[in-house]
Amino acid sequence: MQYGLIGEKLGHSFSKIIHEKLADYTYDLHPLPKQELASFLEKKEFRAINVTIPYKIDVMPYLYEIDQRAQAVGSVNTIVNRNGNLYGYNTDFGGFLYLLKHNNIDVKNKKVLVLGKGGASKAIIAVLHYLQAKQIITVYYKQSNDAITYEQCQKLHNDADVIINTTPVGMYPNLDGCPIDLEHYTNCNAVVDIIYNPIKTKLLLEAQKHNMIAVGGLEMLIAQAKYAVEIFLNTSIPEYKIDDIYKEMLFEKKNVVLIGMPSSGKTTIGAELAKLLHKDFVDIDAQIVSKIGMPISNYFEQYGENAFREIETEVTKEFAGKNNIVISTGGGCIKKPENMLYLSMNGVILLVERDLSKLIVGEGRPLSSSINAIEKMYQERFPLYMRYSQKSIQNNTTTEYAVKQAQIAYIELLQ
Repeated sequence: MQYGLIGEKLGHSFSKIIHEKLADYTYDLHPLPKQELASFLEKKEFRAINVTIPYKIDVMPYLYEIDQRAQAVGSVNTIVNRNGNLYGYNTDFGGFLYLLKHNNIDVKNKKVLVLGKGGASKAIIAVLHYLQAKQIITVYYKQSNDAITYEQCQKLHNDADVIINTTPVGMYPNLDGCPIDLEHYTNCNAVVDIIYNPIKTKLLLEAQKHNMIAVGGLEMLIAQAKYAVEIFLNTSIPEYKIDDIYKEMLFEKKNVVLIGMPSSGKTTIGAELAKLLHKDFVDIDAQIVSKIGMPISNYFEQYGENAFREIETEVTKEFAGKNNIVISTGGGCIKKPENMLYLSMNGVILLVERDLSKLIVGEGRPLSSSINAIEKMYQERFPLYMRYSQKSIQNNTTTEYAVKQAQIAYIELLQ
């Protein structure tokens, strides 16, 4: 390996894609068990590497020299091998500084909560000091000399202005994780989660519900990678490349989620849209049929709607956590808020609208047994479709027209 990333678990890292957009080299992901870390660093069989959870502090004793910023931060995420000597740097500092400034999050004279106390938190705390935060409170799952518990935090510091998550709670595949209950922090105006997979964690979606600024970690990841490449290759890369790559990554990683009434055309549109956007296509109902081994109408008849909705949520969660797909949902998917929570993490959500007169009656759709049943269903579901969708597309003429509308809507929403 010449260039790459070491860490304990790297299966869902975006770093390889980002580095290979920034530089003309192969960037390898090298998962490393804790017992192999010392041997790896002592062999020095690399030109330059990045370091992620949980080794940003552990690597420091193996380094010949650590630059002043990394020393001040107390962790290293970038190592360069120069003639057999290992030099350590920290580009998380610059990455997080970029994230705050680019998203207009002002911490000067503010009370800031930092969740977690690993290597990443050290760089973030250094940035907060640099930007003159008034008070920085480190929150940890157990009390220590340099941190308070979440219970203590809720009692003593519920007036915090900004909350920053540096823990892995909420990272894919553990989509239900949320490190703190924002209900108690009514003074908070901004939440930052340095997790980037999913693109929006449960924490960030909760922040949006409370009208707080909600920013994920993808921009920080790209920015710190840019600064690392500059150190790796002793070069300079224009700052605008960060935003260019961020937009590219969103286009490549975001999902398109189609919601709407049964037989509104979600599957047909979704399959064609996936081809147009060079994404994979997933039909949730088809995946459910594969899982239960029978038609959905039979499952409804044998086990009822509630049992079906449980299966639907399992399947929805599985695919919502993936990237770069077009997802066609079942018509009733919006009835369970958790489905829409999962789908919102990586997805742009579009409503496919079709005149009721054009919807299909029967044909194996257990809740579409008559025109009256469809009309009643529509009245019940329409407010939910409107609540969860970001844009609507019409499917009353041709499939080509609907697909084009969906493509335009996706691109506009990413901008």
